[in-house]
Amino acid sequence: MDKQTVGKLGEDTASRYLALQGYKIVERNYRTKWGELDIVALAPDKTLVFCEVKTVSGPDPQISGEDQLTRQKLRKLRRTAQIYAGNRVNDRISSPGWRIDLITIIIEGDKARVRHYRNI
Repeated sequence: MDKQTVGKLGEDTASRYLALQGYKIVERNYRTKWGELDIVALAPDKTLVFCEVKTVSGPDPQISGEDQLTRQKLRKLRRTAQIYAGNRVNDRISSPGWRIDLITIIIEGDKARVRHYRNI
């Protein structure tokens, strides 16, 4: 599988996982000139959650999903989340606050393992 296909499969898997956990998917692949938010969701407690999804495939990936999230990427995520929250929350969503989560997906054959790190 190529990198783009793996990434799309990971985001689809993460969206299904979040829905099963009671989250409502608000938006996917929100882009600004500062960065992209893979998934924007409302948690069951109505917290606005910005999910970064990192997907790896194979039994022994060279770098883990967790290691793919660099400080620079996290700074971009925070800035993009702040912009989204400032522009969109007042218009469409009543939320008590927001956070950034990391979801890592490990794809091995036809199975996927999901790890969800809250409030990174």
